[in-house]
Amino acid sequence: MSVTFNGLNSYVDPSAQASVSGSNLSGKLDQVDKASTAEELKAVCREFESYFMEQVYKEMFKTIGKDEDGDASLSSLVDYFKDGAVQTIASQTTEQSGGPLAQQLYEQMKRNYGIEEEA
Repeated sequence: MSVTFNGLNSYVDPSAQASVSGSNLSGKLDQVDKASTAEELKAVCREFESYFMEQVYKEMFKTIGKDEDGDASLSSLVDYFKDGAVQTIASQTTEQSGGPLAQQLYEQMKRNYGIEEEA
């Protein structure tokens, strides 16, 4: 798990990062047009796949029952850092699997926008 600090003393809450990454991704997708390069399009598609996997993992965690006998403070701590860990796992999954969803999305968007691959 990683803890993110923005500047010297301002801590960035991992749970807040999830909603930020979703809105940032939406903005990036809106900016894709014919002037975009193939590499920019590939990067946005990989980011989308990572975000998609993050959402899948979060929904999977919701299906796991909570331990009623467990320590409440430990459960709270786990919940606090879970979003950051899920983001990291989703990103690593996308990198390791080669991004099949990202590749399909890239091919479709490349056709739709008429973007040529650079030699």
